[in-house]
Amino acid sequence: MSDMLVTILLVVAVIVVVYLLIKNITVLIVNAILGLTALVLINYFHVMQWIGKPDLGYSLATIIISAVGGLVGVGILVLLSILGITI
Repeated sequence: MSDMLVTILLVVAVIVVVYLLIKNITVLIVNAILGLTALVLINYFHVMQWIGKPDLGYSLATIIISAVGGLVGVGILVLLSILGITI
């Protein structure tokens, strides 16, 4: 009887862990899509040229920072570009 109870508890624990991982992964994917979309829109509309700076471009580092950091990452890239630090 106790073996069955332990098995049921383990199955429930695995289901909860998988649910939490999927929930967090979807948030990260949405954040990455928003960041990359913001990067594309900033470059498409030449927003950086409105303030006299060159566009951010599409280097590997810029894309990784935008994908991992999302909107915050793009904001950091914009601030670094305004300060004259290019990546």
